[in-house]
Amino acid sequence: MYAIIRTGGKQYQVAPGERLRVEKLEGQVGDTVEIGDVLMVVDGEQIKIGRPVVEGAKVTARIVEQGRAKKIIVFKKKRRKGYRRKQGHRQYYTALEIQEISA
Repeated sequence: MYAIIRTGGKQYQVAPGERLRVEKLEGQVGDTVEIGDVLMVVDGEQIKIGRPVVEGAKVTARIVEQGRAKKIIVFKKKRRKGYRRKQGHRQYYTALEIQEISA
């Protein structure tokens, strides 16, 4: 069994027991999160496709980590003009462990 969910403007394929990094969600480590934006649920041969979401379907997950990703460097330059800008960015993320998919 697996589902396609939408969170943080992105779509993810999830199955029970999987770990997943998503854009930051509110909550502490150990809290339970319910994701209601379920776009598709597949259970063996039975497939439910939402328009846009599957009614009554939800994915339950547990927060296992709140953190920040590795730093990326944003560098801008215009040749021969002496214009240089260097900036770093570390994106916040939430690591989830999928516990249950209910359709």
